[in-house]
Amino acid sequence: MKQIRGLIESVFESALFNVRFIVLTAVIGSIVASFIMFIKGTLLIVEGGYIFIEQLNNIGKVEAHHVERIVPLLINSVDNYLFATVLLIFSMGLYELFISKIDPASRTPDSRPNWLNIQNLDDLKGTIGKVILMILIVSFLEKSLSIEYATPLDLLYLCVGIILISGALFLTHVQGHNNH
Repeated sequence: MKQIRGLIESVFESALFNVRFIVLTAVIGSIVASFIMFIKGTLLIVEGGYIFIEQLNNIGKVEAHHVERIVPLLINSVDNYLFATVLLIFSMGLYELFISKIDPASRTPDSRPNWLNIQNLDDLKGTIGKVILMILIVSFLEKSLSIEYATPLDLLYLCVGIILISGALFLTHVQGHNNH
């Protein structure tokens, strides 16, 4: 009876341990989504480059809406790259937390950036949170370029937003130094 119980326990624990491989669906999905976002960001840069070249060819005949499109396109591409980075970090972090370390034989302290040193879910959340903060900053910049500042109060709101962003960056910087 004790042997049967031990066998059932061993089989169940092995099956339970191997269920962690379901995380591979999230890892693969995140990597695919990351590639898509990198390609989307690159296509936005190509579109901005195309508009720029078009402007160079038609100096003096440039339409105003083309001039105003380049900066938002490039800012949006940075946004896409940052989000692609979040997805890539997320997939690598999940893989390392649930499946195994990525290529431990060749890993040295010099070959791996500190922000990729993910030991637990809190490290993963902190790293992703910092990149998301950068996405929010880029989005704030993008929105601030498209807003029409009609009153002094509008400028005050912009200044308050910049101060809050600066405070958030300062707090993440301080937290990063306290953790090391």
